[in-house]
Amino acid sequence: MIVGKFFGAIRAQFNKLANFFWEADPIAQMQYEYDLAVEQLKEGRQGLEQYRGLVERVTRQVKEGESQVAKLTAQAKAYLKAGDRETAGSFALQLTKAKASLDENKQQLAMHDQAYSNNLKKIQFANKKLVEVKDKIQKYDADLKMSSAEAEVAKLSQSLNFDVTTDFGQLEDVIQRKIDANRGTARVAADLSADGIDKIHAEERMEKSMADDALKDLEVELGMRAPETTPVTQTAKDLGPAVMEEEAATSTKKDTDKATEKA
Repeated sequence: MIVGKFFGAIRAQFNKLANFFWEADPIAQMQYEYDLAVEQLKEGRQGLEQYRGLVERVTRQVKEGESQVAKLTAQAKAYLKAGDRETAGSFALQLTKAKASLDENKQQLAMHDQAYSNNLKKIQFANKKLVEVKDKIQKYDADLKMSSAEAEVAKLSQSLNFDVTTDFGQLEDVIQRKIDANRGTARVAADLSADGIDKIHAEERMEKSMADDALKDLEVELGMRAPETTPVTQTAKDLGPAVMEEEAATSTKKDTDKATEKA
């Protein structure tokens, strides 16, 4: 009794292990069963081919028997017409045996031919079922992989939530703060870059005016144009307020120097 329980426990553990592997990868198990069925079908086809060889042999024997019966019948008739009854009787006896053998072969041929047709239909039906099973395995495999992918995507969608309580949300906040800081730095630099622009523009206008005066003097010196006096108002307008203030200060200083010399 103890030994029986021991072997029963072992069988239970093996059954548990088998169920585990059975459920671990059902597609692989289905493929394994399909491969076994294909091998069995191949063996059945080979057996059917051999059986067809038997049918062909019996068919050949029937044809030979029919030819033998026809030949013996003709010979017996010929000897009967010739009046040789003894020889005709010998051929008649052979004819009787040939007919009996022919009948037996015909019965065997009918039986074997029927059995071959039945087995052929079974193999054709099994082959059709195997094709359907193969298609189902491929469909189940694709569906299983797709459902697994959908489950993983669902999990990933939850983990990729950009809520402030998740890691991605916190990282996004850090990135946004760095972007704000960079934009603030760029804005300050842009604001500071405008400082002194008016002076730079005034200096550029002054240099342009001086270049124009120098060019006019050169043209007068080269005789390319007549000397002319540039209106003060226009010059002041071209030079701008900063230059006008500078020229006014210079004029005041010159007047002061002249007054000092006269005194």
